[in-house]
Parts: sequence; structure tokens; C-alpha cells
Amino acid sequence: MPGYRELAVWQRAMDFVLEVYSITATYPQSERYGLVSHTQRPAVSVAANIAEGRGRGTTREFHRFVGIALGSVAVLETHILIGERLKYDSASGTQRLLPESGQITRMLGALKRSLRTKLEAPLKSLPPSNP
Repeated sequence: MPGYRELAVWQRAMDFVLEVYSITATYPQSERYGLVSHTQRPAVSVAANIAEGRGRGTTREFHRFVGIALGSVAVLETHILIGERLKYDSASGTQRLLPESGQITRMLGALKRSLRTKLEAPLKSLPPSNP
């Protein structure tokens, strides 16, 4: 299995962090320790959890951390939508971020399914148990 830096989803998540930071830089200064921080944190967390999970060295741990990354994307999307509702972000920023977060979600979902298949493969090769 490739290292985390070779994974397309990690590379995309890293690029996404830059987009999130760019957009949240336009939020009011009063939100620096509020919504800005809370929006940036899960963006960073997506890429970091992919890296940490892959770095743990087991398929089971990688699968678990990909699940955590999926949760971070959901949190991030929520914060993006809050920023839009508060009129801190233009609709164009939200329209740029949400499709990309959706693509990252799909990529993480596919990776998670692939890892689950690897985890279940040894179970399929076992002989049936006798009750």
C-alpha cells in the first residue's frame, strides 16, 4: 500500500486546506478565535487523520482513521454553511468549497470500503464453523 503522501485523497485534502484558509481569511477579525479557528481545524484534521491512519501501519487502524476523517469533513461542511448563513462568506466561496468537500467525502468513502474489503477478506477464507 502506498504511503499517505502518494494517496490522491490526502493530496486533495491538503489542497483543500489552502482553499479553506483562503476563504476564512476574509471572515471578520472578531471570528479569529471562533468560527475561523473552528472551520480551519477540521480542514487540517482531514489530511492529518489520513496520514496518521496510514502511519499506524495496520489496515484496521487506517480504516478507523479514515472514518474519523469523514467525520471531520462533515464538521467542516457545517462550519462552511454557518459562515455563509452569517454572511461571512460569499456564495461563490461556499459553492467552491462544498463540491470539493463532497469529492473528498466520496474518495474517503471509497478508500474506507476498500479497506473494509481487505479486513473482511481473511474472514471469507475461513471454513464455516460447526454449531
